[in-house]
Amino acid sequence: MANHRTIRAVFPGAFDPITNGHLDIIERGRLLADELVVAVGHNPEKAALFSAAERVEMIRELIDGMEGVRVEAYEGLTGEYVQRVGAQIIIRGIRDNVDLHFELQQANINLAIGGVETVFLLTRDKFALTSSTYIKQIVELGYSDIERLSQLVPPAVARRLRDKLQQRRKARRG
Repeated sequence: MANHRTIRAVFPGAFDPITNGHLDIIERGRLLADELVVAVGHNPEKAALFSAAERVEMIRELIDGMEGVRVEAYEGLTGEYVQRVGAQIIIRGIRDNVDLHFELQQANINLAIGGVETVFLLTRDKFALTSSTYIKQIVELGYSDIERLSQLVPPAVARRLRDKLQQRRKARRG
């Protein structure tokens, strides 16, 4: 009987907020590993709308019942986190050639420094133009049609996004 080595993968990101495209990568990525860790990190180049705890909570609600998938927040370098959890693979979604250029650089660094392979999953066409940053901007400018936003983010996330940005606008007017 052959020994089965457990393959653990990490899908890192800011997930601020999580999109339908992210969920698609989670669904597909979990088929490549015995365990998939959705790792909620901090992007120092962007101010987060949702706290890490809020992002983890949203993702937990969405992945509830998905076998072999868990979510947790982390700080610091992704490569160090991947080593800390004993993962062999980083999973990344690629939307376009701009993503590919950036992700190739990151993958090479993670391989050189941490010995961790990166697996790229091409984003499905219907999610190729989905960006958390653009979604936040649309809602911040007053767009609040939950049904239409649900094409980009899960309905529960669309509602939380709308509510959070409405609170922010009220606080500014204060």
